[in-house]
Amino acid sequence: MSKYTERLYNGIIKENPTFVMMLGMCPTLAVTTSAINGIGMGLSTTVVLVLSNMLISMLRKIIPDSVRMPAFIVVVASFVTMVQFLLQGFVPSLYSSLGIYIPLIVVNCIILGRAESYASKNPVMPSIFDGIGMGLGFTFGLTCIGVVRELIGAGKVFGLQIMPDAYEPVTIFILAPGAFLVLAFLVAARNKIMNNMEKKGKEVVRAKGCAEGGCGSCSGCDGKVFPTGQEKE
Repeated sequence: MSKYTERLYNGIIKENPTFVMMLGMCPTLAVTTSAINGIGMGLSTTVVLVLSNMLISMLRKIIPDSVRMPAFIVVVASFVTMVQFLLQGFVPSLYSSLGIYIPLIVVNCIILGRAESYASKNPVMPSIFDGIGMGLGFTFGLTCIGVVRELIGAGKVFGLQIMPDAYEPVTIFILAPGAFLVLAFLVAARNKIMNNMEKKGKEVVRAKGCAEGGCGSCSGCDGKVFPTGQEKE
């Protein structure tokens, strides 16, 4: 797996900011009353994340440590303002739906966290792909939550009627408590799927056994199945 592919996989699957790291919960729970809102907020955050990662990585050797965080906030706020004006001018309906949560992207802990932990310490291209991965992971999470809430709470997905006319919407799912319920169930489902995949991987390694040279010459399980010194006979 290349470095760039690894950054994408890390953001979308391994360290998904919504389902794994539990970051950005304020917009996650507030704007996902519909799938379109989830996509809109996710893509807006992705654009800001990619551009801020790129610029911060380019300036990482110039920005003094003493003003590191204020400088990051200025960079992020500049890109958020651009995105806000673009949404207001070209997608006014989405701009109205997202409301105050667009300018609040400035203090989104995903963006500041990636700027501090990755972009400020790595070259430009890996930082860009890190931003793309984390942004797509955030968009995926918000969209999944929005789809479930809109489908159960209104019988629609992306504004299109899915459920039959006789369906009685469960309105709690488009209210605040519904956001917590949907998030909890999706996190549980994600963990169940990942655990099953890990178990299947371990079963394959057990079937094949360890390499002749022991764990030192094998990268099959990284010591998860047969810890060093306990290789299969």
